[in-house]
Amino acid sequence: MTNLMSPPAVPRAPKATTSLLQRRSPLAQPLQQRATLAALDLSQTRHQGDFDQALAAQGCQSLRPDALEILQLNIGKLCNMACRHCHVDAGPDRTQENMDRDTIDACLAFLDQTTAHTVDITGGAPELNPHFRYLVDQCVARGKQVIDRCNLTVLLLAPLADLPQWLADRGVTVVCSLPHYRQRNTDRQRGDGTFEQSIAALRRLNAVGYGQGDPQRQLTLVTNPVGALLASNQAKAEQEWKAGLLQHQGVSFDRLIALNNMPIARFLEWLEASGNLQAYMELLVNAFNPATLSGLMCRQTLSIGWDGFVYDCDFNQMLDLPIRQNPRAGEPGDRPRLQIRHCTPSDLAQRQIITGSHCFGCTAGAGSSCGGALS
Repeated sequence: MTNLMSPPAVPRAPKATTSLLQRRSPLAQPLQQRATLAALDLSQTRHQGDFDQALAAQGCQSLRPDALEILQLNIGKLCNMACRHCHVDAGPDRTQENMDRDTIDACLAFLDQTTAHTVDITGGAPELNPHFRYLVDQCVARGKQVIDRCNLTVLLLAPLADLPQWLADRGVTVVCSLPHYRQRNTDRQRGDGTFEQSIAALRRLNAVGYGQGDPQRQLTLVTNPVGALLASNQAKAEQEWKAGLLQHQGVSFDRLIALNNMPIARFLEWLEASGNLQAYMELLVNAFNPATLSGLMCRQTLSIGWDGFVYDCDFNQMLDLPIRQNPRAGEPGDRPRLQIRHCTPSDLAQRQIITGSHCFGCTAGAGSSCGGALS
């Protein structure tokens, strides 16, 4: 007999694929990803496909950081989904890569030394980290704006049923991935049934005040192109999405940000398997837009991995391009990686940001960063 008081069962989140690591793909290794990009012949593109040459053409010999505004914490690769475009290679099997409490406390200690106003919490599905709520509460207690980068479907898991209200009570900005406002394109990228579940999650967020214009309950959607294309015009897309979602789904949100897909991890695998890699990289390089350089996230944001190592950005983190300790006189060999436990803001202020051909993904067209278009 059915218990009428029980909540309806939530279907399991679909998996569009499995992680590269689970499949033992060579591309599971960041070194192989970098080698795959380096092997491309981009000599016929602008700046010969060399990002440093593109910078030099603008009178910029290297990228340097500005004042730190955002501390971005990737607190794990565990996720209830495994989307085809994921640059993190997150998935249900990534149970080992979860930031522990000691590392979170080290990040908080570092935060206390900075002028950063925002903590951007990402994953995987960051909500699946057992210390997620502790981290949010600690950041809110410090008066920081908190961003939760949410895949939406995770909000339908039974243990997280209270999370929309819990986030709303703390004024957390929720930034949600939704490839498209139509079902077909979303399911193509994230798995059959994802769109329906995402809409259900958005309705739960709307029900607790998100997406209604309240600055304390901001709801942002993130769209990535479905295919080897540049992100669409962000302002125009936002108007289209708001009208479409409200009319057909009764769902509202505050802002849309449009991101280019980065040629990293599973999107890199798809590009290579579909024969789109060369053309996509040529597209990114030839669409280089110097107006994006001042707003690049690596200049105002610092990225911390689940294990506490420090990176210029989330993409460098996934390609295993860490920030290293400042050289000492007479110190031979490679410099050690910088750990957040042994790091101060002054250690980072004068560094040169590590760049590569993947950086064309952030500077192509209108640009692309964790905050959306740059020009």
